[in-house]
Amino acid sequence: MIFEPVERPIAGLRQFGRDIGGIYIATAIVAFLFSSTGPVAIIISVGLAGGLSEIEIGSWIFAACVFSGLMTIGFSLAYRQPLSFAWTIPGTVLLASALDHLSFAEVIGAFWVTALLLAAIGFSGSVRKAMRYMPMPVVLAMVAGIFLQFGLDLVLAFESEFVLSAAMVLAYVGVLLMPGLGVYAPPVVMALVAGIAVVLIGGDFNAGQGVPQWLAWPVFQLPQFSQQALFELVLPLAITVLVAQNAQGFAVLMNSGHRPPVNNMTIACGAGAAVNALFGAVSTCVTGPSNAVLASAGERLRQYTAGVVFGALMTVFGIFAFAATWLIVKLPAEFIAVLAGLALLPVLLRAFVVAFSGRFQMSALIALLVTVSDVSIWNIGAPFWGLVIGLTVAALIEREDFRAHLADDERDRTDN
Repeated sequence: MIFEPVERPIAGLRQFGRDIGGIYIATAIVAFLFSSTGPVAIIISVGLAGGLSEIEIGSWIFAACVFSGLMTIGFSLAYRQPLSFAWTIPGTVLLASALDHLSFAEVIGAFWVTALLLAAIGFSGSVRKAMRYMPMPVVLAMVAGIFLQFGLDLVLAFESEFVLSAAMVLAYVGVLLMPGLGVYAPPVVMALVAGIAVVLIGGDFNAGQGVPQWLAWPVFQLPQFSQQALFELVLPLAITVLVAQNAQGFAVLMNSGHRPPVNNMTIACGAGAAVNALFGAVSTCVTGPSNAVLASAGERLRQYTAGVVFGALMTVFGIFAFAATWLIVKLPAEFIAVLAGLALLPVLLRAFVVAFSGRFQMSALIALLVTVSDVSIWNIGAPFWGLVIGLTVAALIEREDFRAHLADDERDRTDN
């Protein structure tokens, strides 16, 4: 089936109230802090460098956060899985060079065509079919290559903010050493609390000048379609969304025991990208790191509540984009680095275990190395090339593993 049906009744308020818990709120906060700091800073940086006005940048942030937040809430409730959406970070970076010689209207025209392409691919049902030919070890090796930097940033944070980093890690480890405490105070929550305490006591939070503006408003943007913009941006943006972003998001969810509706979510990415384009925002995608954090702790059947909380936080953040950005950028960068690194440690561990504990070890290694290299060819980033080269190695060198994988997949589909 092209459209994946909702498997269970949509969770109501009563059911949601029974399922929500401190650990799910904590993982939602961690995912939110990750999504609302570095990625938003990239939008601001690219927008300013490209000559966009404060109103245009605010509209971009508003659309990217609010619409992806609402989509996250809807999908998480409908499928009772932590299914979070955001905007493509590599795609945002790609625009930095494009705005040097293209007008913003031409870039928006490319957003529109990308949205149509994503929706068409989703309606074709080809995404789920393509996933069958992507062995999980190779995909998760690509994911491990992306998430490895979060682990390294956790370690590097000790170099510049030793006290803050040590306090957060000690709080995290302390909970792990006392398993009974983890039921009431999850490790990431304690790391968060410890980090906030150190920031406040140490005076690292410098409010400085007041909030320049509280609310961000959506501003309608007219597209302009130019051949140069379409050739330069559409294919890289679509590949970035489908492979560099969505593939890792689906992989971490599947590795956590979830069954994301890949066709429906791809169609939603196309629809979300179209709505975003109305207000000058880059394309929507299924976010890898945020989904990984949301699915990293607690009971699998209750993790959807983390997705709902995350979506609500992103929606509110988008409405108060300027004030919220002003507040969050006052936090030390190391605070976010340590928090994200600790939250993603279990995900990174599972990715490495799946990638190198069975079949496809050589192709998984190649996928990991290419992804970590951060190479960019034809304006398409390393995750895409890591996956493509890894799958090529699997098909050419590890043919026995590939045949066994396809046979297992066919058997699973027959049994289901």
